[in-house]
Amino acid sequence: MANVHSQMSPRQKMINLMYIVLTAMLALNVSSDVLDGFTQVDEGLKKNNSAVADRNESILDELSLISTTNPTKAGQWYSKASQIHHEAKSLYATIDSLKFLIIKEADGKDANPEEIKNRENLDAASIVMLGSSSEGKKLKENVELFKASVLDYVTDSVKRASIENLLSTSDVRNKENGLPVAWENFKFENQPVVAAITLLSKLQNDILYAEGESLSSLLVAVDAGDLRVNELKAFVIPQSKVIVRGAPYSVDILLGAVDTTARPEIFIGGRKIDSSRGHYQFFPSGAGKQTLSGYLEVKMGDGSTTQQPFSTEYTVIEPSATISPTMMNVLYAGIDNPIDIAVPGMLPDQIKASMSGGTIVKNGSKWIARTSGGKEVTVTVSADNNGRNQVISTHTFKVRNLPDPTAYINLSGSGRYRGGKPIAKTDLMGAPGLEAAIDDGILDVKFTVKEFETVFFDSMGNAMLQRSDGSNFSSRQKEAFRRLSSGKRFFISRIKAVGPDGKERILNPIEIIVN
Repeated sequence: MANVHSQMSPRQKMINLMYIVLTAMLALNVSSDVLDGFTQVDEGLKKNNSAVADRNESILDELSLISTTNPTKAGQWYSKASQIHHEAKSLYATIDSLKFLIIKEADGKDANPEEIKNRENLDAASIVMLGSSSEGKKLKENVELFKASVLDYVTDSVKRASIENLLSTSDVRNKENGLPVAWENFKFENQPVVAAITLLSKLQNDILYAEGESLSSLLVAVDAGDLRVNELKAFVIPQSKVIVRGAPYSVDILLGAVDTTARPEIFIGGRKIDSSRGHYQFFPSGAGKQTLSGYLEVKMGDGSTTQQPFSTEYTVIEPSATISPTMMNVLYAGIDNPIDIAVPGMLPDQIKASMSGGTIVKNGSKWIARTSGGKEVTVTVSADNNGRNQVISTHTFKVRNLPDPTAYINLSGSGRYRGGKPIAKTDLMGAPGLEAAIDDGILDVKFTVKEFETVFFDSMGNAMLQRSDGSNFSSRQKEAFRRLSSGKRFFISRIKAVGPDGKERILNPIEIIVN
């Protein structure tokens, strides 16, 4: 019976995997999507922590009942279990207080843990956990003490190794220079607030798991099975209670205190299920909240049979996908358009995409869409759903031509000069020629300047035109620059440039004022 309590649920395994994936994504790019992902994982951890805490309370209640019934046999084990439970609750509460301190450091005195405003703040976690108060070092010491207490009562070598790994506070070796990094620095230095909060929630999850393994071991120590087989109970353990329609719903149906030599028979909808291990899988038919119910039938020692009903709820959701351009609200013709595509419940390798009126290919964690023109294109997302290629979602984007770029003189060490204000004559003489680009904060697209003209005016007001040498200033233009005195101005006009879409543009002229 104790093994039922101590098994790590599929949901727990899924949350652990999601935490690892999002941590890897965080190391690549702290985007809003990644921050949202950490928020979702933290919410999942909180729910799972509540469930694990309830499970631990249940084990402790059982030990209390056994201790009341037989204090001589179980009293000492219940006392030790109560001490472990107290230490776990105290450490859990300490971590909650650290979460609030980090959020308060990021959001100020009006901080609300349920609505973090500055999730991307990279300083708050470092200030709280690595500052003068040394909260990170104190937390490390408390985790080490708790781990030592727990391992005193866990005898199974596999479970001990799991707890050692989950609650490890050893230094981490830096992959770049090979030097050791303290646990608290590795966990909290330069971490966004939402990542630090999620990490602390994961640590709380590990603490509850370790507590549960310790309590289960103490329960086994009093040989409580003979006291609990009088109260049989059926368990339904789903892999997930939220399912994408078209995917299978998979559950494990178990009976508490089951005898491995006489496994129960499973009945669902009045029909016996052929499953010696209690595993049942089917494809839900519709979306929305559903109920799976039935009963277990087990033979008792006296030859009679007893039935134990079970029931569980699950939710079937319609297939959906998130498809969004990462740098703009439309797709631009002739250039690479990065797009984020995510399907809840699906790994990136399971996702496929196609596009009408162009091409879309995966490049690392992004998808790159490219179209040559038209009014709109449609992106279709599908996924490998247990061997079935299932269309998840489609999304239509407007297509726009690239806007005209702005011409500029690239000054070494001074950035891009676009005219309208004085320029040092030495900077002008040192510039090779004219460049053009779209750099409006959304797009960053380089254009190739083909040719341009400079227009100078003599003392009589007559215009003198001089042509460039391609995108470079010609020798005659350079000589004209050399003769300019302070305060003089000239114009660069008839600027022709070609973008990645292959279209030639005539750009607006630039007024140059020599300082």
